[in-house]
Amino acid sequence: MASTEDKEASKEKASSWKDSIYNPRTGELLGRTASSWALILLFYLVFYCFLAGMFALTMWVMLLTLDDYVPRYRDRIPNPGLVIRPNSLDISFNKSDPLKYADYVKNLETFLQKYNETQQQVNDKCVPGDYTVQDDAEGMLKKVCPFKRSLLSFCSGISDTNFGYHEGKPCVLLKMNRIIGLMPHGDPYVNCTVKKDNPVQMHYFPKEGRFDKMYFPYYGKKAHENYVQPLVAVKLLLTKEDYNKELAVECKVEGSNLRNNDERDKFLGRVTFRIKVVE
Repeated sequence: MASTEDKEASKEKASSWKDSIYNPRTGELLGRTASSWALILLFYLVFYCFLAGMFALTMWVMLLTLDDYVPRYRDRIPNPGLVIRPNSLDISFNKSDPLKYADYVKNLETFLQKYNETQQQVNDKCVPGDYTVQDDAEGMLKKVCPFKRSLLSFCSGISDTNFGYHEGKPCVLLKMNRIIGLMPHGDPYVNCTVKKDNPVQMHYFPKEGRFDKMYFPYYGKKAHENYVQPLVAVKLLLTKEDYNKELAVECKVEGSNLRNNDERDKFLGRVTFRIKVVE
């Protein structure tokens, strides 16, 4: 049986443990009196209010340096990438089955909606072959040069709503990524090649596959609110001997100072895609 001394020691330990949480004799809670808790809570309240104030002041000063229309810092590369539509780098379909190429046709038609006549006729006329520089223009909004889908001729989806897919001569659309202030020197145009022994004929729209300089420079999403990138359509005139084969097509932007041969970035000024047409 436990002795009296052991029982008293056990009671003292239990009492000591309870007193560490709340001591009724001194009024301490977790080792601090009410005034001590009040002082430390006041300190942290002032400390965190000071930090919040410093953060708000820093953000306010930073926002004062920003421009809603022109980014203060531009860390994007000065050369644009080349993008293809329909949005696929592996185009494969059966020309005899509309369901097999329906997604490609729908993707092209949806993409070209903003190039419709009704959308573009509200834009301003520009001088072909010249940059549309508007640095000294009144107001922050810049005029937009129109690019109508009719410029894409047989690849516009107007006269041929299937964009040539039903006849095994598909169209692809190419555009450059937007870069604020880009003014390519020279006369940029698209040139596509097929990696095979026998060349494949191609038609380019607009004429010679050129990106007219009047669509440059781009002033940013807010200043150039209705801006649309110029397009180049490539119609691949495939023949029967090209069917049922996977062809690798490489398109590059040439005729200017824009880079198209950087091995570290396969999409800088160029794009490579595969196409296969099944009879």
